[in-house]
Amino acid sequence: MKSSEIKDLNIAIVGGGYGGASAAKALQSIGAENVHVYEQASALAQVGAGIGLRPPSVELFRAWGMFDAIAAVSSPSDHLEIFSGDGKQMFASEEWPFLHAYKQVNHNRIIHRGDFIEALLGALPDGMVHIGHKLSTITDNGDHSTLVFENGETVTADLVIGADGIRSTVRNQLFSDKPPVFSGEHAYRTIISIEDAFGLVTDDNPRFYMGQNGTIAYNLPLRHRGQLSFDITAQSDDDSWAPEITTDYLLSILDGFDERIVDVARTLDISAMTSRSVFDIDAVDTWHSDSVALLGDAAHAMLHHQGQGANSAILDAGGFADALLQGDSVTDSLAIYQATRKPVTDELQRISRLGWNAQTVDSAFPAKA
Repeated sequence: MKSSEIKDLNIAIVGGGYGGASAAKALQSIGAENVHVYEQASALAQVGAGIGLRPPSVELFRAWGMFDAIAAVSSPSDHLEIFSGDGKQMFASEEWPFLHAYKQVNHNRIIHRGDFIEALLGALPDGMVHIGHKLSTITDNGDHSTLVFENGETVTADLVIGADGIRSTVRNQLFSDKPPVFSGEHAYRTIISIEDAFGLVTDDNPRFYMGQNGTIAYNLPLRHRGQLSFDITAQSDDDSWAPEITTDYLLSILDGFDERIVDVARTLDISAMTSRSVFDIDAVDTWHSDSVALLGDAAHAMLHHQGQGANSAILDAGGFADALLQGDSVTDSLAIYQATRKPVTDELQRISRLGWNAQTVDSAFPAKA
């Protein structure tokens, strides 16, 4: 599309998380001026634990002029290590894919989720993000769509991006009403001080410990914060959204693990640990109509084993902006976007569902992405 056409588009983004905020920044970078992000939360609080931003994502931040903001609140990692649960056997130690694929080295950046959202939103112009806007209905009118929010506000847009997460209203009303799929796992996450990590943190590189019982301990150093993101994934039949756990339960699923991990579990504040059942979605056949498209978890929510959820949303945003520049119209651009990104995320969803197995893992990065 011509720059003048992109400039004049009235664009509504539903969801102010990684995908929505990244899409807004990507669109701003190609000259879109009428972009509005609608976030259902009434306040943007700093929540969550640590994530890794892969080199291709970091390259986009450079292109968008916000690398320094990301680097200021993250730590650089050059490789990932995977061990047996007891820490006595190393299964894999591999450099991050694409670390040296660009003009400059792009380390994987280990960052707190809250810091990441703040950096993204801080790179957007004042007035672009509207909080307290939970989508009620979306009506696709072909060349434009109408959004009605629970606060009573109605918005009409030439282009709508549904970046409203795994329980996406945009997806459910326009593209697929299939519910999220329970993985048979729970994820328990918390942030602790490095001083309370019993020597688990020695550098900036994540280390995963894989037990024979299917339990995995993910350790993501946040040394710039003086902290460690301490995450446990365990098998469970309980599909309640926020299952309750106890210290005794946590110790039972970590039986036989590295003593440092057990010591952390024994001494941490269990009330500060986030407990969630793990869900993804089946691949969605179509991501777009003439004027509406899905992005991020709304399009392809996947299990966290490969650490590709946030990164896929960021790359979606970059791909979306590229497609607008390549297409002859909004509809043509959305088709290009889907054709470019969907095969990639379909494969990542498939690989992520395979999970990790301590006896068969032969690569830290089976997706090579």
